[in-house]
Amino acid sequence: QVQLVESGGGLVQAGGSLRLSCAASGRTVSRYAMGWFRQAPGKEREFVAAITGTSINTVYADSVKGRFTISRDNAKNTVYLQMNSLKPEDSAAYYCAASKSFGRSVPYDYWGQGTQVTVSS
Repeated sequence: QVQLVESGGGLVQAGGSLRLSCAASGRTVSRYAMGWFRQAPGKEREFVAAITGTSINTVYADSVKGRFTISRDNAKNTVYLQMNSLKPEDSAAYYCAASKSFGRSVPYDYWGQGTQVTVSS
């Protein structure tokens, strides 16, 4: 089992920045690829970014490419999502997830409870 707890969400003005954190515990987290997803009210959950266990590879949704950066610190069992140049359309609940595979469409086995990000115009 892997437990995931997100933090760092909040209210920010358009153009601002936030850094989300995802603290992981349980099995050796470094063996898992990690991803961030988001879901806005009335919309389907969408992929945001993913990173391999060794941080060698990352992948981003086109909508956040160049603005968001995913990273991880395996010594701290923590994954980050640095979000810059935020837009109102980035407002959503953000979830981190762990997978035995890397990518945007692979099965994610473990999920956190989410943290809310609201971007005001």
